Amino acid sequence: MKYKYSVILGNLGNTCDRFCKSYKDNPSTEEMLALAVKIPHVEGIELVGTWDIRPDNVKDMKKRMEDYGKTCVSIIPDTFTVKEYAKGSLTSTDSKIRQHAVDYLRKMSEIALEMNCDIVDLWMGQDGYDYLLTADYNQEREWFREGTMVLAKEFPTLKFALEYKPKEPRNFSYHARMADTILAAKETGCSNVGVCIDTGHSFVAGENVAEAVVLAKRAGDMLFHMHFNDNHGYWDDDMIVGSVHSTVYIDLMFQLKKTGYNGWLSMDQYPYRENATDAIAESILWVRKFEQIVDEHYSEINALIKLNDAVETSRFMRKVLFSK
Repeated sequence: MKYKYSVILGNLGNTCDRFCKSYKDNPSTEEMLALAVKIPHVEGIELVGTWDIRPDNVKDMKKRMEDYGKTCVSIIPDTFTVKEYAKGSLTSTDSKIRQHAVDYLRKMSEIALEMNCDIVDLWMGQDGYDYLLTADYNQEREWFREGTMVLAKEFPTLKFALEYKPKEPRNFSYHARMADTILAAKETGCSNVGVCIDTGHSFVAGENVAEAVVLAKRAGDMLFHMHFNDNHGYWDDDMIVGSVHSTVYIDLMFQLKKTGYNGWLSMDQYPYRENATDAIAESILWVRKFEQIVDEHYSEINALIKLNDAVETSRFMRKVLFSK
């Protein structure tokens, strides 16, 4: 199968970090959308709740997407830039804040339905802890389970993809790696709760992202969504795909094909200093190149894995990447 490619809309403009409020003049949502749809091979758009889409502009955004002929791939609720959630949203020790978070996520889920969008991507960046002996790990995970389960049962036609990341903004995140995120999803007892892999988050977590794909498959086809970017392995740098890793991405694309993943391949990178459309376009072209390599050499890669000979694998990689 040929994969469908998408991009998170905010990648076209939001470039702040803790040192600089913005490295560029950020365009409006409408301007970013006009830029995103021009990137080659982009068929879908992910929208961040409150940033890009709200109850007051959902009809306008739906019409714009339809006019551009693009699919709304997912809604990503913003529970990570709101100061009210500084010590957690669904895991806050304040029951009023937990209820507020559920109400907000419910609103975003309703918007997803109105946008004919199948996925709500839950990256709950503030749900974790910073200091030892400050968090009741069991109780807060239970609140996390309860809140997620409420949403999944209320919106059975939506897929809730738990996106994991080991740290940042908290020092420890409750959804940190594939294995614990599978556990969190399964604990809800809801088949519409699964996992989103962000490749950069997986690298920082010290995972082999291709193996993470296999874990999700073994758990029962729990891989709902994919975000692509690159980094050097110690921070979520959100760099151009292929700028650091190559073998990793070929291994990943091979396992996505082998396990039958049929979801979107979405670019999630923030080109702080680069031209955004060009950088995102490069990422898509790299992923498509890795996809092509796997398609053309699928049987050969399968045989290499069975051979279990690192030297032969090295020769193969040199051949497919450099024709040497």
